[in-house]
Amino acid sequence: MRLTSVEKPAGPDSSLEATLGLPITLGVELRGDIAILRLKRSEKRNALDNATVLGLQRFFSLVPEGVKAVVLDGEGEHFSAGLDLSATQELSASEGVGHSMMWHEAFRHIQFGRVPVISVLHGAVIGGGLELAASTHIRIAEPSAFYALPEGQRGIFVGGGGSVRIPKLIGVARMMDMMLTGRIYSADEGHAIGLSQYLVGKGEGMTRALELAARIAGNAPMTNFAVMHALPRIAESAPEAGYMMEAMISSIAQADAEAKTRIRDFMEKRAGKVGKSK
Repeated sequence: MRLTSVEKPAGPDSSLEATLGLPITLGVELRGDIAILRLKRSEKRNALDNATVLGLQRFFSLVPEGVKAVVLDGEGEHFSAGLDLSATQELSASEGVGHSMMWHEAFRHIQFGRVPVISVLHGAVIGGGLELAASTHIRIAEPSAFYALPEGQRGIFVGGGGSVRIPKLIGVARMMDMMLTGRIYSADEGHAIGLSQYLVGKGEGMTRALELAARIAGNAPMTNFAVMHALPRIAESAPEAGYMMEAMISSIAQADAEAKTRIRDFMEKRAGKVGKSK
């Protein structure tokens, strides 16, 4: 289900939030073909309660037509301190399974949604906040970012898909260390082990995110879709199945009319070369 194209001026837009049916813990801003989605529970270090998680699922299910990339940010000093523990304190085992699956479904709409998502990481990126970040496609860290999985010290276990996504970024052994010992990684350390793809200066995360989002928005939609949906699945396939899937996706992408136009522009020297600004 999608909304029709929405023409809105740049800046905070409460009417768009109302149209999307989002909770007050999420804010949306449109800048051309880029949407900025902000967690707005700064008084709770942007801890994720049920309303916020369901709101994330709703937004990424209803990304307005015309939006080609999303930047995910946290209002205030922190990206997200993770699960709001008050949301699970009284849950039974069966209710806990349902709660975890709700997070899985919400974050699946981010990872395998319609458009690429860039997260801007600063301050606390811990527990469920790290699980949320891991579901985005590109992560940009500012110097204040720090990463932790304190579930081991809380007597719980990750439940937002972290045991699937985070080891693919940093390896099983590092995740085990984080959960067993409470180890905290700084922005520099986290970048070195693969928790972020970009490390920028203080206050530079959003500027960098918007630059990258504009670049992504300029790609052929079919290519973006293939990178988001096919590449992760190919990487997890047995080699022969992966090669076949790659061949099929490659042929579909290059047969697209926009791809043919772009290749023609490159061959006729109307497109910039790699490493040179357009």
